[in-house]
Formats: sequence, structure tokens, C-alpha cells
Amino acid sequence: MSQMSRIIALVAAGALAVTMSACSSGGTAGAGGACNVGITMPTRSLERWINDGEQLQKKLKDAGCTVDLQYADNKVDQQISQLQNQIAGGAKILVIASIDGTALGPVLDQAGKQGIKVIAYDRLINKSPNVDYYATFDNYKVGQLQGNFLKDQLKLDSAKGPINFEPFAGSPDDNNAKFFFSGAWDVLLPYVEKGTLVVPSGKSPKSDAEWASIGIQSWQSDKAQAEMDNRLSSNYGNKKVQAVLSPNDSLALGIEASLKSAGYKVGTDWPLITGQDGDKANVKAILAGEQSMTVWKDTRKLGDQVFKMIQQIAKGEKVEVNDEKTYDNGVKVVPSYLLEPEVVTKDLVQSKLIDSGFLKASDVGLG
Repeated sequence: MSQMSRIIALVAAGALAVTMSACSSGGTAGAGGACNVGITMPTRSLERWINDGEQLQKKLKDAGCTVDLQYADNKVDQQISQLQNQIAGGAKILVIASIDGTALGPVLDQAGKQGIKVIAYDRLINKSPNVDYYATFDNYKVGQLQGNFLKDQLKLDSAKGPINFEPFAGSPDDNNAKFFFSGAWDVLLPYVEKGTLVVPSGKSPKSDAEWASIGIQSWQSDKAQAEMDNRLSSNYGNKKVQAVLSPNDSLALGIEASLKSAGYKVGTDWPLITGQDGDKANVKAILAGEQSMTVWKDTRKLGDQVFKMIQQIAKGEKVEVNDEKTYDNGVKVVPSYLLEPEVVTKDLVQSKLIDSGFLKASDVGLG
């Protein structure tokens, strides 16, 4: 090879090395980049998932990452297909808010074989070793906040009872629903056992472990409404329900619709009702006196934390977690980052939800 040929070959090799380096470390080099992220959210039917997905997508795109955001219409097969497409499309990191926390094992096996990192987003993925991280709120504390709110408002430590009470739980295929219910039931069950709280419908689990027996599939408002209709028509007669444990806002909307149909009136016989998420319709209900509280999880903070985790993975850095004991998915304890939820009542809507920019005043009929 001539001297000139050697020089040309060295220059070409150097250019190739620079190109490969950019693809492997920069995170902005398209399908080959370290920051190629597939995001799958469960549904567009709940406001929070739309917000979560779109906000995380924007942050990642602004940082130069390649992003594929999908919504699965609450269909497990559709979510699996979306994940398969993201894996085939070169994703290096998958962010998954699962529909069924036990159904993703085979597709995650594919991801694991290709060295793809998996972050379970707000819902733990069970029965798979291929879950690298979990980012969520302290879901047991969500339930505790709901249970303690009812305990304090009903003055259960001094009340003689009986107080008519109806508990609900979330979707049986959502691992979070177990934690929500456990947190609340650990507070409330002693008062049920003592007779201070009575459950005329009989829908009262004997322990946390039986939570799914009162679960509402897919967190659907209409299913919660139908269940509350049945409980009221079959068990209440001349009695009135005085408190309802609703684990989230979508169920609370259905419960509230049922109460309206049954003739309950705010200010006279309307019961205490809990919730979670800070959805616009529910904040309006809180302001109207139809819902007593919501547990607010500032999902912007969750998105910020997951964004940070993705950046750390893409750069090969140690990923920040703050819990390595609690979340056992049946195969491993998944390293987790837990954020703090907080209670919002009518008098806190302005300071917590609107002043923070989470909602606009016009979204909920204020200002």
C-alpha cells in the first residue's frame, strides 16, 4: 500500500470511529443511539396517562432522544405488540406503564436478551427478571392518606357508630391497587372489626389479601357506578351510606353518579368520598362538595425522575433509587424510586393544584 493510500485509510477509519462513538454515547443518534426510548402507556381514557406520556415524550425529545410513545387502549395484546415493535425498532430503554403486571414476561425476555433496560412506570411489572427499575409514588402511603382522612373526618376513635361505609378497590390486574387498598385497610379494618364502621353490602374484605374481591376491572367509572347502584338498591332501603373508600378519581366519578341517581344531595345526606389523581372533573367535584378529597401525585415529578433515570442509563451512570427492599415482583426485588403523594381538599385546590401550574384555574371553573 502506498503512503497516500495509508493516509486515506487512516482518515476513513478515524471518521468511522467518531461516527460510532457518537452513536454509542451521545444518545441523539437516531435508532443507534443510547437514548432511543420506547414508552407504552395503558390507555388514553384516563387523563393522567395522556399527561404522563406526552410530558415525558417532550422532555426526551427536547434532550435529543429518539422516542416512540404508544397507548394500548387497555388491551394487553396491543401493549405486547407495541413493545415488540419498539424492540424491533432499536429501542435501548423501555418505559412501561403496564395494563396487566403479570402478562409481559415473554416480551421482556426478548428485551433482556438484547440488553434493553426496562423501567416500570408507576405500575410494577411482576413475574419477570427483566425489570431493571421501578419509578412510582409511595402507593401504600396513598392508601394510608385516604384511610386516615376518613378516620379523622368521621372521628372514628371517639365515634360510637355504626357508620355505614362502603369500600372499593382498584383493578385486580394492577399491582398498585393492592398497595392502595392495603394502606387504607390497615387504617380502617380495626374500626370495621370493632363495629364502628359497618358495611351493609357485605363487600368488606377480611384482610388486605382479599382486596381483589371488591376490585373494579380496568378502573372504569361505569363499572364503579353499576357496582354502587347494586349496593345501594340491594342493601340500603331506609339507610344512608355515610362514607365511601374510593381508591382513585375515575371510580369516584362513577360512585358520585350513582349517588346522584339515588337522590343523595350535597349538604344534606352526601357521604364522604375519597379519590386519587387530581383529575379535572374530580377537582370540579371537590369544589362542588361532591368529593371530599383527592390524593395528588404530581406526575410531573414522576416524569422528571424517569427522565433523569433514562439519562443516567444512556450515559452509563449509576441510576438513582431510594428503595431496594419493598417492591418484590415475585422474581426479584426491583430497585425503586418512590415519590411522596399529598392530600388535596377543597381549601387546598388553589394553593396545591393551580398555583403549582398542575391545573389552570379555567380547567376547574375558577378564575
